[in-house]
Amino acid sequence: LRFHGGVSLPREAPAVAAWKERQATQADAKARIARSVAAAIPEGSSLMLGVGTTVEAVARELLHKNGLQVITDNLHVAGLLSEHTDCKVHVAGGRLRGRDSALEGESTVAYLQQFKVDISIVTALGIDADGTLRDRDLRELPAAQTMMAQARETWLVADVSKFHHPALAKVGHLQDVHRVFTEALPPAPFAQMLQEWGVA
Repeated sequence: LRFHGGVSLPREAPAVAAWKERQATQADAKARIARSVAAAIPEGSSLMLGVGTTVEAVARELLHKNGLQVITDNLHVAGLLSEHTDCKVHVAGGRLRGRDSALEGESTVAYLQQFKVDISIVTALGIDADGTLRDRDLRELPAAQTMMAQARETWLVADVSKFHHPALAKVGHLQDVHRVFTEALPPAPFAQMLQEWGVA
């Protein structure tokens, strides 16, 4: 940018800066989780990938998997997987949310409802002590809940800092999930709860 008396680089948009900050938070844990998830996904699977930097880390690891079909409402995920020569990517339409490049709204949900996939991979802002999956933004709920409903299995990806992390809105429950991927043993009482509910 030019201004009277000098030149400066353009400032990064606040939403982009916040997204990069979330990407950097617990980055090693997210990378370990992503490698575990990618290793567990059979080649040729159909997937739904939701919103969140941990989900984006999974998408990065999927560049090494062949024959995938991916449905997503996350433009970061779509951009990452567009580099994959053996992955078909379907992107939901809808209203673009600037802070995380996700699509939202009725048309997003309607698009997702057309598919039935092997696995949906989702995250949550927090996991409450009663096992509810939480988020702060009500706008994210319809797409996340639709992804869980349209999958034969739902896999939750969350680093251990998400456990006992409160948030306003209920996305779902740990009992709705088939597998939980985290980088370390979840704190009490979650490990026992997961075992009792048969969640791997």
